[in-house]
Amino acid sequence: MNEQRRQVLDMLAEGKITADEAERLIGALERDRSEPSPGAAPRPKSRRPKYLRVVVDAPDDSGGDGRSRVNIRVPLQLLRAGVRLTSLLPPAALTKANSELARSGVPIDLAELKPQHLEDLVDQLDDVTVDVTDSDSTVQVFCE
Repeated sequence: MNEQRRQVLDMLAEGKITADEAERLIGALERDRSEPSPGAAPRPKSRRPKYLRVVVDAPDDSGGDGRSRVNIRVPLQLLRAGVRLTSLLPPAALTKANSELARSGVPIDLAELKPQHLEDLVDQLDDVTVDVTDSDSTVQVFCE
């Protein structure tokens, strides 16, 4: 959150401005930030990704002669909510979850997940595309 936005929210919290005034000020700040400065090249409007998509196309290992296709679309808002929920878990549950994750080969400390870390990740996801292709399978991970 930028400093000007924080100042507007602080003024609202202190009762110096109304909610309508705060909304107008924040709207004006966003318009000012999105307008290019004179002489600057206009930037293409980038949209923030809303979904993490995982697509897998692989041979069916269940003995059939077909192919398995997995197409998962995970809303990033769900990931944000999940990160916020970790703060509600009791420490004993976090410890147990971390040990199970580590035992499964996923060395992540859930206590270290913070909403701002996820927002930094989401901001960078526009540039992430993972394509893995071998002779039999294709895996794609991307944002949309």
